[in-house]
Amino acid sequence: MNNLRITEIFYSLQGETNTVGLPTVFIRLTGCPLRCLYCDTTYAFKGGENKTIDQILSNVSDYQPQYVTVTGGEPLAQKNCLPLLTALCNQGYQVSLETSGAVDVSEVDPRVIKIVDLKTPASGELEKNLYSNINFLNSHDQVKFVICDENDYEWAKKMIHDYKLTKRCEVLFSPSHQVMPNQKLADWILRDRLPIRFQIQLHKYIWGDVPGK
Repeated sequence: MNNLRITEIFYSLQGETNTVGLPTVFIRLTGCPLRCLYCDTTYAFKGGENKTIDQILSNVSDYQPQYVTVTGGEPLAQKNCLPLLTALCNQGYQVSLETSGAVDVSEVDPRVIKIVDLKTPASGELEKNLYSNINFLNSHDQVKFVICDENDYEWAKKMIHDYKLTKRCEVLFSPSHQVMPNQKLADWILRDRLPIRFQIQLHKYIWGDVPGK
């Protein structure tokens, strides 16, 4: 069976990544093996509804989107995420995958834009990072760091240096919402002349912490 457990499928503005602000269909898969301390989608850990890939494609097509994001939870925790990603690409959508980086990405369709969230020390899940995933990053992919404090920031800088991340793909620094002051992080980036993209979670500034937005 090609079923997946789906928490929600919704249409909104992309709140992060380099397509921020663009109308996007989000497919949120249920379940996650991580428990990051700042997680804002704990409602996706359990529950959801079983859907076939064909049903998901039908739901997505109702919105006539150009952009589709598969997210979670941790979407790659479900084995049928891989054929779903390929099916979405075959429909002609620009497809992105938001993954924790704790699950192998080597078999993800190369047409998919991978947004790999490397877990910082303050996430509480640092040891879950699967650093071999970095070898499978393409130039159109993105690595995201959620920054909670200065220790996170210095650790992220070290990862950029050690793995030459900015030569592999785009790097994103995101202040942990209501934890890391936006201006302070922006000032650090400018001070250190980091060649990375600063981002905030746009959707939270529009709709607040509302699921499905």
